[in-house]
Amino acid sequence: MTTKFLTHIAFIMDGNRRWAKKHGFPIAAGHKKGAETLVEIAKAAKSAGIKYMTVYAFSTENWQREPEEVAALMDLLRQYLERGFKELQENNARIVFIGERQMLAEDIRTKMSEIERQTVNNTDVTLCVALSYGGRQEIAAAARCLAQKVQNGEISVQNIDEKMFADALYTAGMPEPDLLVRTSGEMRISNYLLWQAAYSELYFTPTLWPDFTKEELMKIVENYQTRERRYGKS
Repeated sequence: MTTKFLTHIAFIMDGNRRWAKKHGFPIAAGHKKGAETLVEIAKAAKSAGIKYMTVYAFSTENWQREPEEVAALMDLLRQYLERGFKELQENNARIVFIGERQMLAEDIRTKMSEIERQTVNNTDVTLCVALSYGGRQEIAAAARCLAQKVQNGEISVQNIDEKMFADALYTAGMPEPDLLVRTSGEMRISNYLLWQAAYSELYFTPTLWPDFTKEELMKIVENYQTRERRYGKS
């Protein structure tokens, strides 16, 4: 069966650092341009009728980068939590965050929760931002959650099925991605949405994320519409 309608698109927003080096800018400038691109692509996704967009903003592995770069990223995050997402909020976008929040500073966590509360009733598009996120870590956390429920007598081991496990993930209540796009030419999924992307279509583009445009988004959507999705049935 050919699926024509794209409900959920996921991005690995790769190439910010290479973009900065290519243009002779400091690395922080690449991350800033990438953040601006995120807002523009989220608006374009909304205009295209895509209801969910999930983006890999900061992985658990990214904590191992140079302290100066991590600090710059956290400062940029603070700026966007304070002002950068305002335009999306005003455009009826719901914004949610997934990942290991306890690794983030308290002021960042507080602002994230505030934005989620402010946008909870927005319905045009859901932007899901993966921060301090790792797919393996998410699966392990879900397993611990279900194990605790078994230990507490809330469920039995026999009750655990794929749906129950999916409901224990950070993305509970969201549809699985129809399409996963990675920019910058790298061809791997880097510990991203490992459970959710089991049957996602994959698309790799050499475009660095800061150079990614709404025109390229539409070309990728058109490419997706030509694909036949079988979900392992044939």
